[in-house]
Amino acid sequence: MYTKIIEMINDLKLSTKLFLSFGCVVFVPVLIVGVFLTSELRQVVLNNALEQISANVDRVKKRTGEMLNVPYDISYRISNDKRLEEAANQPYESVYDVVQAYWRYPDFREYVRLYKEVSSVRLYIDNPTMLDNWEFLQPDQALKEENWFKTALAHNGLISWNYIKDSRNQQYYLSLIRKIDFLNERTTGVLVINVNTEMLNSILNQELFETMIVDENNNIIASNRNDRLGKTLRDIHFEQASTSNKQGTYDVTVDGKKSKMLIDDWNPGSSLNNLRIISVFSVDSIVKDANTIIRVAVSVIISALIMAVLLIYHFSRLLTGRMLRLSKHITKVASGNLDATLRIDGRDEIGQLARQFNHMVRNISDLMTEVQESNHQKSELELRQNEIKFKMMASQINPHFLFNALESIRMRAHLRGQSEIAQVVRLLGKLMRKNLEVGNGKIELQSELETVRCYLFIQKFRYDDRLTYELNIDPKANFVMIPPLIIQPLVENSVIHGLENRIPGGIIRVDVQVEEDQVKIQVTDNGEGMSEDSIVELYRMLENRNDEGNQHIGLKNIHSRLQLTYGPDSGLTIVSKIGFGTQISFVIPLRSESFV
Repeated sequence: MYTKIIEMINDLKLSTKLFLSFGCVVFVPVLIVGVFLTSELRQVVLNNALEQISANVDRVKKRTGEMLNVPYDISYRISNDKRLEEAANQPYESVYDVVQAYWRYPDFREYVRLYKEVSSVRLYIDNPTMLDNWEFLQPDQALKEENWFKTALAHNGLISWNYIKDSRNQQYYLSLIRKIDFLNERTTGVLVINVNTEMLNSILNQELFETMIVDENNNIIASNRNDRLGKTLRDIHFEQASTSNKQGTYDVTVDGKKSKMLIDDWNPGSSLNNLRIISVFSVDSIVKDANTIIRVAVSVIISALIMAVLLIYHFSRLLTGRMLRLSKHITKVASGNLDATLRIDGRDEIGQLARQFNHMVRNISDLMTEVQESNHQKSELELRQNEIKFKMMASQINPHFLFNALESIRMRAHLRGQSEIAQVVRLLGKLMRKNLEVGNGKIELQSELETVRCYLFIQKFRYDDRLTYELNIDPKANFVMIPPLIIQPLVENSVIHGLENRIPGGIIRVDVQVEEDQVKIQVTDNGEGMSEDSIVELYRMLENRNDEGNQHIGLKNIHSRLQLTYGPDSGLTIVSKIGFGTQISFVIPLRSESFV
């Protein structure tokens, strides 16, 4: 799969690749970062709004709690008021007595006058001799059937908060309701203290977000929006989550707008039932500023992307135009026009490629000229070699005649008892035959050493006591394959240049040792030796490609063949000192092809 994608990309045009790289490197990351930052910014704004609304709810709960503590304290005082028990349970004989009793007990009116948190105070009690004066009321049967009235009678002394209609002005109030037990008279009454709705609303009006106080029946008791008063949550079309009794944060739709709603349960004065504080804010209103910032950021990003696309377009045209010029020039050169010159300005990779291409074309032209000259020279060389071969064929009789003559001399010496002379003649013929039979392939080391023995035996016969020789051969090296005539010329060089002018005690030693992964070969003599300058000059001659006369041409030939066969690090190593002789050595690496 990965290979197919790479192949598809390689088949695209360079300009298309630039646009794709722009999309992958710039557009996609910017889009991802933009979406991420946008959502994060919106979420941060919403979280801040939720934190603010939570703080607002806590503030409303605290201030409203302080307000509702007033009717709670009043109810506690009234429940322990002996004068109220006497005024509420005394049988009255006339209207005058009732009026006088009311005037003697002005506490309800005083509470309303002293505490602005209280709108009115009512006591419902069964006493037929009393008159309804909007403070002391006779409960009728319909009133006794109300849930709040039954709840109050069923729970001794515990308060409850209910949203009920006032009997006097027919308006709804948040009311504290509790049962009053008159123990001495063994009667009961229901106390109702109406909370000042305007004061409740004034507390909520200080909040920025829509805030409501709702009872357990989802009636809106107070709100900072006047159109919410007297309605239920379902009347204002809250979603189902808002009508639940669980506190928390909900996503709702209010007035057709997506909103966030926070519900907080509240139990003021350890009442029987709970009140709820609900705060709502529109998501759009909260994220309005954030959306403005986002729109500006999006506009800037889009403008930057458009500018980047235009710049990439012009840049790609500039780049592909230069590449197209290079392609056309390559086509000209491919058609055989090597005189064309490409001119592309710039020091970038394309400019460098153009200069290198021009250099390559010049080199190709020069190489073609050299090849033509080389072919001409090769033709002449082949012609001359054919002439030499013809002459060699004509002169082949000479070596055969020489071998036959040497064989006749050997047999005549042998018949006359000259065994040493016969042996020398035999080895000389063998040595000449081996030299004539040498080819371009490799031979075994023991075969090369046999040639060395023949040569040293003949030279020993020639110099007699002036020459001795030693051959120290490691048997493991016998079958190592080496180039032919690689050791014998070194021995010959030692005899001719090292021992020629030495009268007694000339020694030639050949050492062949196998060391780890190589064969080390040394040829040592105790001849005249060489000075340091001569050694430096000899090394210079060995490394020089041009032939300079015939002196040491055998050493140069061996040195060159070793390097061509085993690498440039191979070759001859020469150690010499005047008066102490010379040592020439080289190393043959042991490879699989070095053995038979």
